[in-house]
Amino acid sequence: MAEPKKKKVVALLSGGLDSQLAVKMMQKQGFEVSAVAIKTPFCDFDCGRGCGFEIHKRADDLGVNLKTVYLGDEYIEMLKKPKHGFGAGMNPCIDCRAMMFEAAKKHMDEIGAEFIISGEVVGQRPMSQHRPALRTIEKESGLEGKIVRPLSAGLLPSTDPEKDGLIQRDDQGKVRGRSRKPQLAMAEEYGIRDPPNAGGGCLLTDPAFGKRAKDLFSHTETPTTNDIDLLKVGRHFRLDEESKLIVGRNHDENEVIKALALPGDVLLEAKDHTGPISMIRGSSAARHTGFAAAVTLRYSDAPAGGGHAVIVTADGDPGDVSAECATESDYLPLRI
Repeated sequence: MAEPKKKKVVALLSGGLDSQLAVKMMQKQGFEVSAVAIKTPFCDFDCGRGCGFEIHKRADDLGVNLKTVYLGDEYIEMLKKPKHGFGAGMNPCIDCRAMMFEAAKKHMDEIGAEFIISGEVVGQRPMSQHRPALRTIEKESGLEGKIVRPLSAGLLPSTDPEKDGLIQRDDQGKVRGRSRKPQLAMAEEYGIRDPPNAGGGCLLTDPAFGKRAKDLFSHTETPTTNDIDLLKVGRHFRLDEESKLIVGRNHDENEVIKALALPGDVLLEAKDHTGPISMIRGSSAARHTGFAAAVTLRYSDAPAGGGHAVIVTADGDPGDVSAECATESDYLPLRI
């Protein structure tokens, strides 16, 4: 006689320990788990060996199928005015989580899964993991009663799967707060070696990046993914309401800045000295080439004083200008 077919659940997988434990708990209870990983323009997902690499590795270790969903333009649109506001930085955690669960819901419907699980822990994060926020996220994503948070489910109201007898409260955890001790003990129990830290790193929670993001959204009606990728590199200076200057900090960032350059952007580089690639982006770029050349020299190995040549490339047409190294009082007040 054939074994009964396992019931399916969908897991939001971040690559961190908590979501792995949630998967393990459901597998132990006999469910077939399918994972969804969410990528946004603001997460270090597939950059080198960033969390994207880790998510794929964790999915393999867990023995689950993995679907990656990219939230691009719709995420940027949400970020203009998130319904539930921002955290300490420019992080719209409640709206962000709701979008992630909406994506997971689509996968749940596609594969005929019973419900969705996540590694969220009550009280672990101040904006999105307290009880009212968890309820709001369920409501906004159209998943009221359909989200199970196995690590903390014993502390939360009964979900539909529990009411329907698919899961038992005694099999759910009662983890709360920011301490990692309960999860580390569970990791040892489940044989998870070298347990990772919390997954799903978001640049919007970083104060310095948040300032650059706020500046971008306050000066650009609809930022593009190119604009956002540019936020991830260099030193940023606000020149006026239309334009800003980005100065590379190392060779890799210089290459990224060149790769992201668009028609209308102005690129600058010291002609005879090792230093950064700089970019002016904005409709008033041409008015700022002299100042940008001086700042570019300041971050190069050009000696102070005297005139130095700087290559200025606009619309693919290079030319030389002469400038002196800027002083800190000239440019630091403009640093974003």
